[in-house]
Amino acid sequence: MVRKKNEQEKESRNIRGGIGEVRMEKILNNVDELFGKGRMFNRMIVDPGNTIGEHYHDGDNEIFYILSGTGEYNDNGTIVTVEPGDTTVCRDGEMHGLKNTGDVPLEMIALILYN
Repeated sequence: MVRKKNEQEKESRNIRGGIGEVRMEKILNNVDELFGKGRMFNRMIVDPGNTIGEHYHDGDNEIFYILSGTGEYNDNGTIVTVEPGDTTVCRDGEMHGLKNTGDVPLEMIALILYN
C-alpha cells in the first residue's frame, strides 16, 4: 500500500477540552491499517497558544515525536519543555497534555498503541 499525501484524511478539532483546535493528517486511517495494534497514527499541528487538554490513557499508550516548534508537555503533572527531536511516552494509566508555547506551529507525529 502507498498512500499519497493528498489522499490522507484531514480534520481539525478540539482535543480533550484543550484550547483551540488541532489539525490532524491521518498517516494511517483506521484500526485495520494499524493491524489491530492501535487506533491512531497522525501528523498533528498545534498552533501557537493552542493545547491538547490534559487526559489519562486507559488501555492504550500514546507517543509524540516532535518535528518542529516548541511546547510544554505535561508528564503526569511535571511540565517539560519539548522541541524538535524529542519523544514523549504516556503509558496506560498515566496522564499528559501539551501546549504550544512558541510562535510557530508545533508539528509532531502521534501514535496510539493498545496494550
